[in-house]
Amino acid sequence: MNKSLLQLARPLLLLFVFLTAFFITGRSFLEEKGVDQSVLIIGNLILFLATLGSVIISWRGVTSSNPQASVRSMYGSFMIKFFVIAIAAFVYIMVTKKDVNKPALIACAGLYIVYTFIEVAVLTRMLKKKKNA
Repeated sequence: MNKSLLQLARPLLLLFVFLTAFFITGRSFLEEKGVDQSVLIIGNLILFLATLGSVIISWRGVTSSNPQASVRSMYGSFMIKFFVIAIAAFVYIMVTKKDVNKPALIACAGLYIVYTFIEVAVLTRMLKKKKNA
């Protein structure tokens, strides 16, 4: 990976590590609130990987000399991220049926918003560094 890409992905990695550490160490707190720890950890991992993939795809498009490539990569990365997360949620709901942990799903939806906010901030910083953007 390119050094600049690693620098751009650093906030995502820090968020992932912080949240995972909180989910592991805060087990009793999560149980008090009725939140399934394993759903949060797996959801956090899926969101991290999907967002990281989205940033990499967008970065490749932005660094391309073809102006259409950046637009295609932005839309493509959004669609891939959206469908990966939708399929993961669908699989979880179908596997657990009536035992779905709604507080954990709502927390994962909140994590989606946080990861999307970080992704937009990273991509905005990336575009500021690019000449003629």
